Amino acid sequence: MTSPALAQQTDFGRMYARKIGELPEVPSITTVIAQEKMDMDGWIGHMAATAVIQDERLGGAVGNSAKLKALARQASSAAAQYRDAAAARGDRVHQYCEQIALRALGQSHQAAQAREALAENGEEAFAGRFDEWWEQYQVQPLAAEVTVWNSSIGYAGTLDLVATIGGRLCLIDYKTRGTDREGRVKPLDPKVIMQLAAGAKAEEMVVDAAAGTWEAWKYSQDPMLLGVAIGETEVQTVMANPEVLPAYWSKFWSLRQVWGASQRVRDAGSALHVVGPPATSEDASAR
Repeated sequence: MTSPALAQQTDFGRMYARKIGELPEVPSITTVIAQEKMDMDGWIGHMAATAVIQDERLGGAVGNSAKLKALARQASSAAAQYRDAAAARGDRVHQYCEQIALRALGQSHQAAQAREALAENGEEAFAGRFDEWWEQYQVQPLAAEVTVWNSSIGYAGTLDLVATIGGRLCLIDYKTRGTDREGRVKPLDPKVIMQLAAGAKAEEMVVDAAAGTWEAWKYSQDPMLLGVAIGETEVQTVMANPEVLPAYWSKFWSLRQVWGASQRVRDAGSALHVVGPPATSEDASAR
């Protein structure tokens, strides 16, 4: 997603301030969720191996130690390069989705420019599938890119869209996804439920980020929580199962405690002190 005005990147992850220019106070929803570490070693190794295999210079490097080492060094960053490229693509898709919502709300928008940015990167299919989804689901936007705050637990975040669909109030999170071998959009990670559940528990929403003005959260009337996977071939919409929401909210709450504990440990000072050996009998007699 694009960077909200009140979000800042810190040593503790992305955090939010109450006003533009002020120091951040609470972690973002995504920072809290990231406390659950994922083992990426297998994926990183796969990306590196794939980069080597697909490198057209591999044939000429066989038997040449220096050339093989050069290929290995370059391949070692393949996962990071893929991640960064995917993040940039996600930002462009989110930007387009936001501009479409602003246009529908009758607000100032840059929908044409956002679509052109996608076209320049060979990604216009994402815009096409999103447009089809928007029309098919008859989306009636209420607010786009809404920054919310929960003081009771201590976190903030930005919801991609608040809208009504089929007469129901919906909180929506977009995820840009790749395409599988069958040409279908790849499914969403269930962790999106934590993100949506945290958004639904908001207590305030920003009115003016520059002035630091907030108002009570007004979209808490039994919202339907939707994750929208946007791909080049299709868009898939999933709803958070109400029966599992308490469990996912409990997990999010626990991860927020982990984040807070980590900060307290970091601020506590040196955890280990060097100690010398105990005094020997000769040392005692010498005194």
